[in-house]
Amino acid sequence: MSDLFSAAMTERLARTAPLAARMRPQTLDEVVGQDHLLGRGKPLRRLIETDRLSSVILWGPPGTGKTTLSSLVATATSKRFIPMSAVTAGVKDVREAVDIARDEHRMHQRGTILFLDEIHRFNRTQQDALLPSVEDGTLVLIGATTENPSFSVNGPLLSRSTLFRLRPHSPESLQQLATRALMLESATIADDALDHLVNMADGDGRSLLTALEVAIALADDDREAPRFVTIADAEAAVDSRVLRYGDDEHYDIVSAFIKSIRGSDPDAALYWLARMLSAGEDVNFIARRLCICASEDIGLADPMALVVTEAAARCVQHVGMPEAQLNLAQATVHLAVAPKSNRVARGIWSAMTEVRERSAGAVPIHLRDASYGGAKKLGHGKGYAYPHDDASGWVDQQYLPDDLVDKHFYDPSPHGHEGRIRDRLLANRGES
Repeated sequence: MSDLFSAAMTERLARTAPLAARMRPQTLDEVVGQDHLLGRGKPLRRLIETDRLSSVILWGPPGTGKTTLSSLVATATSKRFIPMSAVTAGVKDVREAVDIARDEHRMHQRGTILFLDEIHRFNRTQQDALLPSVEDGTLVLIGATTENPSFSVNGPLLSRSTLFRLRPHSPESLQQLATRALMLESATIADDALDHLVNMADGDGRSLLTALEVAIALADDDREAPRFVTIADAEAAVDSRVLRYGDDEHYDIVSAFIKSIRGSDPDAALYWLARMLSAGEDVNFIARRLCICASEDIGLADPMALVVTEAAARCVQHVGMPEAQLNLAQATVHLAVAPKSNRVARGIWSAMTEVRERSAGAVPIHLRDASYGGAKKLGHGKGYAYPHDDASGWVDQQYLPDDLVDKHFYDPSPHGHEGRIRDRLLANRGES
């Protein structure tokens, strides 16, 4: 009787569990995304299927399948599987797991896998408690983290584990997840509503399924059979209004964004940035445009501009949204308030035009490579003056081909740091 009651309770809980839990894959073939790790013949899949998994760290943004993978390992392995969360566990729990693993090995010659979710929440002392057991093979550790393990996992523990990086879901894999969920829930959805939920999920599969479950619940039973999720339902589910953002608006808003930065208006630049982010614009695209702007519109007037934007682009990869909006905002404001100069851009454009439209000039003989045998007999390098031998670090000699000897491609502006460059170049030319 108690077994029947337990089975009935389990079935009822399965029916009432959140959609994300009910959608959890039961086999590796059901996993959506992470093909670089779980596709046929890929490394992580082979280790799981052959039950030869050694200690690993699963690193990836929320909702990319770290917990799902651990549950699949639990069903595929012959080892004992102990799940644990670093949010609630402590050193005492780790030591108990180690004791269990030792007993399991001594009594049954059976290994033990410890799955530690959010391992970055463990401090150094807590992580150190795992090290001896991982090192001697008592425990196989599966650590899951959303933080960069290089900073959040102890070096010795990390060095004894294989790092697998999970990627955010692509829009295509999110749509595949949504399609499966809609079939499970006997519901359909408008194309614009699905696009909105996918955009707002930002690569997070769990977030998508949670929002979709709410949207389906908001769809009235009597509206249509099966239930049909409209854009209004999708907006209400994520508490976010859809911004209409067609191709024309895409280019117009990006143009307004860059022109606001070029015009040194940080308020307008932040507004257009917010419009793009709210519309679900690709943050990598925004980061690329900022990097271009840093060289095209600021250049050497503020050499740190490119450093800041490149750092923001890396943060987009390592931090992810929504937090990466702070990094993009910092780069946007930095570029907007920086002194402006397009002289670097004009310099390369002018040089490219020269190369396209004129015949290639010969390399002056004193600049030619003199490092190989016979070069000096040809006169290569003869007359070259080594600038570092001069006390000023500069010597007056020809570097352009003969027919371009008086051509200037880079004409520095008087703005910001570039003003000091201008003074130095003019002094070298004897024009100051």
